[in-house]
Amino acid sequence: MAEEVVMPKLGATMQTGTIISWLKEEGDPVETGEPILEIMTDKINIEVEANATGVLLKRLYDVDTEVPVMLPIAYIGEPGESFPDRRSDLQDEHRTTLGQEEDRTESENEQTEPISSTNVHTKPRRTPAARKLAMSHGIDLNQINGTGPNHRIHVKDVQAYIRQQTKVSPLAKKVAEQNDLSVMDSSGKRVKKEEVMRQVPRPRDRFIPYHGIRKAVGNRMHQSSHTAPHITLTTEVDMMTSIELRKRLLDRIERQTGYRLSYTEIIIKSVAHTLNAHPMMNASLNGDRIDLHSDVNIGLAVAIPNGLVVPVIKNADKKGLAELTEESKTLAQIAKENRLSPDQISDGTFTISNLGMYSIDTFTPIINQPESAILGVGRIREQVVSVNGTIEARPQMSLSLSFDHRVIDGAPSAQFLTDLKEILENPYELLV
Repeated sequence: MAEEVVMPKLGATMQTGTIISWLKEEGDPVETGEPILEIMTDKINIEVEANATGVLLKRLYDVDTEVPVMLPIAYIGEPGESFPDRRSDLQDEHRTTLGQEEDRTESENEQTEPISSTNVHTKPRRTPAARKLAMSHGIDLNQINGTGPNHRIHVKDVQAYIRQQTKVSPLAKKVAEQNDLSVMDSSGKRVKKEEVMRQVPRPRDRFIPYHGIRKAVGNRMHQSSHTAPHITLTTEVDMMTSIELRKRLLDRIERQTGYRLSYTEIIIKSVAHTLNAHPMMNASLNGDRIDLHSDVNIGLAVAIPNGLVVPVIKNADKKGLAELTEESKTLAQIAKENRLSPDQISDGTFTISNLGMYSIDTFTPIINQPESAILGVGRIREQVVSVNGTIEARPQMSLSLSFDHRVIDGAPSAQFLTDLKEILENPYELLV
């Protein structure tokens, strides 16, 4: 019997996947574990492997199609073997469900007017909304065939009648045909050329599809900003000593790992160290309880061409600067190539969003739920400050901490940021 290949569910929040490309044609031989297509989820791109050996009998969906998780997307079997077309069955079932919902909604919202013995032969059965629309356009309801039960007239029947009666000028019709536009108007008025021209897209107008990772990022940001009460605290950090530390370790870490130590790794190490002393910052709201995570897993926001992904450095508090440098650089490169695995983006407990490479001082980062806090990092720039009674130009960096006020209060959040500032200004304490 032919084996189904289904759209995988790669996380609790994944509802659909989008087919990016097919790696096998119908009729091509495939082996178990061999990639047959690539999909895009709300977080990553990933290859789907064959779960059987045989030939690819059928590809049920084309490229760029969004498919719900756990639905069949292909069949693998022996040449000529039959298989069920479950896609058609599911589509028919979906359309039936939608139709039932539409009828039920209209029935609930538009109750049929009662018909008395005096009007049963003179007035057709209709909903109040249909009657109102017909009256506003001077339409005799006796001219309309209702599609509801017992020929009841609904709003959609009146609208269909209006569209059939719309008058269109010859020039408007010609313009519409040339530009593949509709000339139907629900008002029943004569459609003129000028009205059709307003629908003609300008040559400079462009659009990009809002789907895949871009849509998923938007939905997650919208959900986070609307469910978690965001409070943001900011502070300035004197980075003089951290800069000196980086200079001292730069050559040694590069010889050891092949990567250059950046301020990002120093910040990751400092954040992970500080989180151990502030467990409420390393927590998640889970229904009617707050989970305090024993592991410190730091997510690092990485910009990619079509959105944002957050690879996770597991147990960051237990790793040195050399290991953090190698892992963060490797994860960032894999992220930009859309090759992150589900394990590499899961189980984060705290996120860092670093915009220090841009001309950005402070910003308000949005929490990466179900985490309870996120740290925004700005650029390092020289500022004139007072140091022990003297005026000096010192390298300053801004930190912006956004936290979920349902989980954490302002005072402990301020203390966390104060302690983090202290560590970054005295990074050699990390060696103690």
